[in-house]
Amino acid sequence: MKNIIVTGGAGFIGSHLCEKLLAEGHHVICLDNFFTGSRKNIEHLLDNREFELIRHDIVEPILIEADEIYNLACPASPIHYQYNAIKTIKTNVLGVTNMLGLAKRAKAKILQASTSEVYGDPAVHPQREDYWGNVNPIGIRSCYDEGKRVAETLMMDYHRQHNVDIKIVRIFNTYGPRMAENDGRVVSNFIVQALKGEDITIYGDGSQTRSFCYVDDLVRGMVAMMNTKDFIGPVNIGNDGEYTVKQLAEMIIELTNSKSKIVYKPLPSDDPCKRRPDLTLAKEKLGYSPTVHVRDGLMKTIEYFKTVL
Repeated sequence: MKNIIVTGGAGFIGSHLCEKLLAEGHHVICLDNFFTGSRKNIEHLLDNREFELIRHDIVEPILIEADEIYNLACPASPIHYQYNAIKTIKTNVLGVTNMLGLAKRAKAKILQASTSEVYGDPAVHPQREDYWGNVNPIGIRSCYDEGKRVAETLMMDYHRQHNVDIKIVRIFNTYGPRMAENDGRVVSNFIVQALKGEDITIYGDGSQTRSFCYVDDLVRGMVAMMNTKDFIGPVNIGNDGEYTVKQLAEMIIELTNSKSKIVYKPLPSDDPCKRRPDLTLAKEKLGYSPTVHVRDGLMKTIEYFKTVL
């Protein structure tokens, strides 16, 4: 049994990760400040003797013992991370520094949840880990994009300078049960609009592409990465199926039997035109391949949102 900290553990991805780690027989300490996380995501875990919940913001230091730390704390959708941009970048700089300090002191292994957003609006397609990205450092998304790039820098510097045992995963668009209905991401937006019979809003002409990874596949990849030896990453974790945003909208209309119509609005600034992970490194180092087809994952997500709405 390991003592494992999951920051952002009451969030969409974090709650699924806490579940998996408990199922594997570990003691899990969930840290969350509940800015975007929700108590209802982890309510079913509160009776488990091996689960602890601590309300804490990682921008402030904390002293606990741990064998492993999964650092997921950070709002991940544009609506939430732009709501308080300074707080977002603080989470990625001060928060990550605090978690690395904790890992150094406790001699714990630490995994940083980075993002495909470090590639910005990519000039290379699909995106490989050796691509340095095309990010606007002064744009409205930079609190998140550049924040996560700095987080990766901090991880590497603590590894080189203090020999901290680090892992970096770059997460591509993830979806599934427990997504927040108001998080402004494309999958949850479209499903909620379709189930309510409202117009489905596409920003831009819908030709921009995304790859969609079901949450179970992502969590499996993260745990596999934490358990590797002699490989620190960064490594892409996602699904390499590529769809236009318009294709996604049409698929969701079909799967929900909705009467919704598609409407188009102006594209926000710095929105990437295309996004798809090159998973060669993940396959080679982690034996990782996504297993959940987008249609199957969307059906599970739609069923979840039916219960929420």
